[in-house]
Amino acid sequence: MENITDRLSALREVMKQNGISATIIPGTDPHGSEYLPNRWKERTWISGFNGSAGTAVVTLEKAAVWTDSRYFIQAEDQLKDTTFELMKMKMPETPSINEWIISQLKEGEVVGLNPQMFAHNAFAENFNEFSFNQLSVKNIDLIDLAWQDRPALPENPFYIYDVKFAGKSSSEKISEVRNEMKKVNTNVYIMNSLDEIAWLFNIRGNDVNYNPLTISYAAVDTENAYLFIDEEKVTAETKTALANEGITIQPYLAIYDYLKNQNEKSHVLVDGNRINQSLYESISSSSTINLAASPVTNLKSVKNEIEQEGFRNAMVKDGVALTKFFMWLEENIENNINEVTVSDKLIEFRSQQENFKGASFGTICGYADHGAMNHYSATPESAYKLGKEEMLLIDSGAQFLEGTTDITRTLMLGEPTAQQKTDYTLVLKGNIGLSEAIFPINSRGSLLDVLSRKALWENGFNYGHGTGHGVGHFLCVHEGPQSIRLEENLTPLKAGMVLSNEPGLYRDGEYGIRIENLMIVQPAISTQFGDFLKFEIITVFPIEKNLIDVNLMTDKEITWLNNYHQFVFEKISPFFDEKENVWLKEKCEAIAK
Repeated sequence: MENITDRLSALREVMKQNGISATIIPGTDPHGSEYLPNRWKERTWISGFNGSAGTAVVTLEKAAVWTDSRYFIQAEDQLKDTTFELMKMKMPETPSINEWIISQLKEGEVVGLNPQMFAHNAFAENFNEFSFNQLSVKNIDLIDLAWQDRPALPENPFYIYDVKFAGKSSSEKISEVRNEMKKVNTNVYIMNSLDEIAWLFNIRGNDVNYNPLTISYAAVDTENAYLFIDEEKVTAETKTALANEGITIQPYLAIYDYLKNQNEKSHVLVDGNRINQSLYESISSSSTINLAASPVTNLKSVKNEIEQEGFRNAMVKDGVALTKFFMWLEENIENNINEVTVSDKLIEFRSQQENFKGASFGTICGYADHGAMNHYSATPESAYKLGKEEMLLIDSGAQFLEGTTDITRTLMLGEPTAQQKTDYTLVLKGNIGLSEAIFPINSRGSLLDVLSRKALWENGFNYGHGTGHGVGHFLCVHEGPQSIRLEENLTPLKAGMVLSNEPGLYRDGEYGIRIENLMIVQPAISTQFGDFLKFEIITVFPIEKNLIDVNLMTDKEITWLNNYHQFVFEKISPFFDEKENVWLKEKCEAIAK
């Protein structure tokens, strides 16, 4: 791949000129984002690997990319002929990034890090580990020096998100933030996470794919709130609307002067896992820095009643669009359609719904063995033609003004094998097991993860990804701090949080299975032993029945499935004509042993 080779040569030349022996290039931006504008797609530019998770490392002699199991197959393909070595994370033979760098460099050599691309805590960890091993660290933006035709940042205007959807005005939210600041004795709060800024100020934008965000920084002190954003993005309407909420607009990079001008009376609150090192180093040395969790992270994770109802309405819209889509799919499965055709058609049906604002992530449409790639992304070159012979996994989502959706369904339009039915049923049992959970308040997601894996584990099966992630409200489809996964996360699940429920099973070279619904944490019961929570399932679309081996299902599981399908039919059948309702009714008919 000559293009990548040329880029590596250019980067290494810049490294030599600046006395750098190794550099780390994370797949993020100064705001810690998952989806990036083209200017900040540094890891993709240097390596060719464009998965949503991964880090590149380049030395003067070698190059490697670290990514997780979701992207092993994709990374192997994209890194082929680039001289980049694939490092499979969490594999016993794979060293950590820092271990590998330390093994490649000699004592006294220098690692170049771009402080804009590392959160403070991550930067400090790297600095300490390299220093302990007699390596130096230099702050330098090497990619900017090597990338000659680097794109500019987008200049799309942002817009105000109506309080009828948000549920609270930005001034109300700012007041809540100031109350949280008082609890930790701070009077200045700095934000660089785009979704937190969007939530706090009730603004949305179009600067990146899938997430309705605008590139900006923000600050809140005891008297004022500031939005640091390029003036090209500001209209008279948005400036007036924000001013009415007590928000002052400043130029995007003026955040640096704001931080440098803090004084000895300033107690500056920053989240070390979020603020980038460049901003952190700009905070005046005369002020006091308070490293603590971002108050917006927790406030945003608990949806108010308006947001929760918005989610429910968005799910109904999604269910209507999906019904029309899957009917079309069945009618056209033998009409020379492929994975790309399907993804485009799904967007078309969703776009017919009011207040549709785009996909919430790139559709994963994997036929046959492509379904075994957790985050497969079809291209015209790679796309399989669809048929009835193999399983099809479709993971997709939408952005509506009312909320964000995310759903996965696996189906087979032909006759499934016994193994396929067994695998599918075990995954379904896991989905139902988590759906029916009742658990004490303050429970962490890691305590519940086993409910989704129990049936799989009992048969010697497992899956490598988490079971549930938080979901933003017309924001990012992947949102923290809550999660449901094997790895420990100290954040307790709280009433009002929205999470996915998506167990799976993947047979390399054969097929993949995943069943995903979204859920809202709700109060369940109160007893002498305390208060308990449960999950309200809000996704409104049938689960494939012809892949179920009912003999593996308990009576309780069958009852749950039948009740869910009754809920689906009641919610979306009023939106259909007779033909559509005949199709939906068949999909939602009760099953029995």
